[in-house]
Amino acid sequence: MISPFAEILRLAVEATPGAVGGAFAASDGETVDAFATPDAHDWALLTAHYGVLLAHVQSALHTFHYGEAEFVILSHTRLDILVHSVAEGYFALMAVHRPSALGIALHELTRAAGRLRQEMML
Repeated sequence: MISPFAEILRLAVEATPGAVGGAFAASDGETVDAFATPDAHDWALLTAHYGVLLAHVQSALHTFHYGEAEFVILSHTRLDILVHSVAEGYFALMAVHRPSALGIALHELTRAAGRLRQEMML
């Protein structure tokens, strides 16, 4: 049986052309839940590393008093990684093969982040 968090991620991934997977994680990078095609261990490791990156971005923004980062996009040779804040230090992540439809990916991840936030409050 798929959890409510994984279902939210599944919907976002399946609605995004070229998406590899999505994850919902805590601020320390620990995966809460995921929906992805790669190996679960590899996916958890990727999620953890991008959690650390988001923490560094948040730290830099706080230094300059710019507030919280809502989302971060990192573009690699073959993959785009989108990281979106959810609430209370939690974040959602989506990986998409390049060339990617970043507009669709960002729209779906933003929508998923809102749904994850609502699910957290239950």
